[in-house]
Amino acid sequence: MKDAWVYIVECADGTYYTGSTTQLEDRMTKHQTGYYTGYTSLRLPVKLVWSEAFPDIRQAIEVERKIKRWSHGKKKAMMEGDFDLLHELARSTEKQRRR
Repeated sequence: MKDAWVYIVECADGTYYTGSTTQLEDRMTKHQTGYYTGYTSLRLPVKLVWSEAFPDIRQAIEVERKIKRWSHGKKKAMMEGDFDLLHELARSTEKQRRR
């Protein structure tokens, strides 16, 4: 199988968009030019702020779906490698769900 990537772009309004692909450079070009109508095309320009490679697209999609449910702060903590904050944010989210 092909390599695949999960990626996060930061949009002009400061929000994040998370996606997955097997062709990262091509996907970034398409996001930047507004090729895909929707979220990112309405918030140009975008810049790639994080990506991680996976052995196949199925794994990448699974991780993408998890990250998409995360808060902005949790995504930022992951991208900055602040795993203590990431775990704290995960715990606080879990506490909120139990209420």
